[in-house]
Amino acid sequence: QVQLVESGGGLVQAGGSLRLSCAASTSGRTFSMYTVGWFRQAPGKEREFVSSNSWGGGGTYYADSVKGRFTISRDNAKNTVYLQMNSLKPEDTAVYYCAADSRYGTIRSFSYDYWGQGTQVTVSS
Repeated sequence: QVQLVESGGGLVQAGGSLRLSCAASTSGRTFSMYTVGWFRQAPGKEREFVSSNSWGGGGTYYADSVKGRFTISRDNAKNTVYLQMNSLKPEDTAVYYCAADSRYGTIRSFSYDYWGQGTQVTVSS
């Protein structure tokens, strides 16, 4: 079982930066053995994949829309995954969700086992 809690969202001007955090509480399997992902959902739109980081060196992957601007990282000692978002654009406005799954490798689908409740990011023009 994994519980995920996101934080760090807020209102920022276009061109600014935010860092999202996702704190995990796990039982049984250690957090370092979970693939983690970030997704977002804008008003009136479907949830979309943003980034993922696999456990065990299985790779990091970004959606084309955020590549070069967003960076996913994790601190396994703190059971936390981060999403550093730079050069933010109004189209980045969405609720951002973190997710975790025990499978290895890049997971871009919505099939993660565990999800957080989301944090709102609003980018003003």
